[in-house]
Amino acid sequence: MRFALVAKQMDQSFYALAGEGCAEAAQAEGDTCLLLGPLGTEHFRRQGEVLRQALARDDLDGIGLAVTHSRWLAEHALKDAGRIPLIAFSSDLAPAEQQLRRSYVGLDNLQFGRQLAVLAQRFRPQGGKLCILSGGIQHTNHLERIQGIRRQLRGNPAEDGATGRLQGENGWSEPSRCPLYGNNDPASARLRLATLLAPGSQLDVIIVLGNWPLYEADEYRRQIGPLLAELDKQGRRPVIIVTTHEMDAAQRALLDDGLAQAYLNMEGREIGRQSYRMLKRLARSEPVPEKVFVASHVYLPGAPPAVAPEP
Repeated sequence: MRFALVAKQMDQSFYALAGEGCAEAAQAEGDTCLLLGPLGTEHFRRQGEVLRQALARDDLDGIGLAVTHSRWLAEHALKDAGRIPLIAFSSDLAPAEQQLRRSYVGLDNLQFGRQLAVLAQRFRPQGGKLCILSGGIQHTNHLERIQGIRRQLRGNPAEDGATGRLQGENGWSEPSRCPLYGNNDPASARLRLATLLAPGSQLDVIIVLGNWPLYEADEYRRQIGPLLAELDKQGRRPVIIVTTHEMDAAQRALLDDGLAQAYLNMEGREIGRQSYRMLKRLARSEPVPEKVFVASHVYLPGAPPAVAPEP
């Protein structure tokens, strides 16, 4: 059998790992899993064209989609869905469009956001000023993570209708310019982070919802290191918590050298493996769960990885 994952951006490292995990799991059973998606700058229209072409193929037994813009894809490329089994992976369709897919594989993004907030509370139990660096403003997975962060810091994990910026609850607040969106490019993400770390920064915690600034570890060290050293002199250094996946030695060194305080890992390969298994079951007309969540792990300086704590 032949399956495909349609990424938001095919040359982004997380999706490369998910594609490798899917391909490895498929090969072990004599199947094939392709990684498709636009190259270069991420955009929902470009992903929609790749998705439309994939849905028109007659050699695919199932497709996994990492959703960029749920409503737009539902109104355009996904209008042709139906013949080929479709799941969402990593980034789900919004609730209003979820009937278009058969299942979801990836993080419980609401819970993942709460886990990021637990790390913030670990370093700043008294609260503080928070800024979140996110991807595209339409990305359902990042919007859910932001919602989870705010719920946890508000101290009310239940759905309470409070979805806006933190405004002093439990000592936590967000400046009006935050969250900052559109950080999918490593260079722009580092620039945004450097702006937040400019002299006189009043932030206490920065949470990054992807690994974009760390992607080129040497550049991160060169650009961010001096800014952190200057803030250290002022006694005003913020905590930096970053979402990562399959770190290399250089990225681990950033953590051990104090250039970030914690990583929360997304386990891209395992999401790819589980996506293949879900697609294979659908292709065989076997029942599948509505969602399959993949666990995340915490990395702290000088410590081995540990399963992320329950909020």
